[in-house]
Amino acid sequence: MKILISADMEGATGVTWPADVLPGTPQWERCRHMFTSDVNAAIAGFFDGGADEVLVNEAHWTMRNLLLEQLDERAQMLTGRHKSLSMVEGVQHGDVDGIAFVGYHTGAGTEGVLAHTYLANTLTGVWVDGTRASEGYLNSLVVAEYGVPVVLVTGDDRTCQDALGYAPQAPGVAVKDYVSRYAAVCRPPARTAAEIRAAAHKGAALAVRHEPSRRGPFRFELEFDAEHLVGAATCVPGVERCGERRIAYTGQNMYEAIRCFKAVTTVVSSAVEEQYG
Repeated sequence: MKILISADMEGATGVTWPADVLPGTPQWERCRHMFTSDVNAAIAGFFDGGADEVLVNEAHWTMRNLLLEQLDERAQMLTGRHKSLSMVEGVQHGDVDGIAFVGYHTGAGTEGVLAHTYLANTLTGVWVDGTRASEGYLNSLVVAEYGVPVVLVTGDDRTCQDALGYAPQAPGVAVKDYVSRYAAVCRPPARTAAEIRAAAHKGAALAVRHEPSRRGPFRFELEFDAEHLVGAATCVPGVERCGERRIAYTGQNMYEAIRCFKAVTTVVSSAVEEQYG
């Protein structure tokens, strides 16, 4: 049994503030240890549940945040940016039996600690076929095309609620309770590690590949906080304006759609000015 862990940081134990997840800050250095603790707990739980192999895909910001020197030695880590499938890189090779979303968060424009979708701000909402989409929802659609089930989700309580919409069978662990975008009631690492390990042990039983999903096409709509970003986004072929601050495009499958999403967010981020957005 091979498990892929997609590890994001905003939903990690103790994280509530932008500086907690921004590389180079003292708070980020501190929170890296708790982030690594969450991931190690999931690794241990999956091995408890019978996994033969665990690959951790670093999925936050620069994708160089986890402390390799503290990682459970039974696992391996894929770190660094510019990966074909970004947050779920590795799922496409046909040898992954289940995927865990560790340290995840809710989507742009919704309640949740450090809620966003790919861009820290700028995007105010993402919809797929009319359904508001978090990163977890988007990634669940991608991995479904490879027949890989989501077997664990960790983050704040709102993230666990969100996961019920795309992976209702997967155990969820709330490491903190949402108070505001920048505040939460947090559990200490010793407690969250024990809960994550137990949930991963349980989730390992769900790691059974199924028939790849053949859904599609998928219509994406993205809403920005400034009108000029629509002009930037429509430079990407196939992307059209559908409102004053909205764009839309259609992907025939999620592999195609998520790569277009990556292109749009990359172009848009380069058009954001520091003070005025």
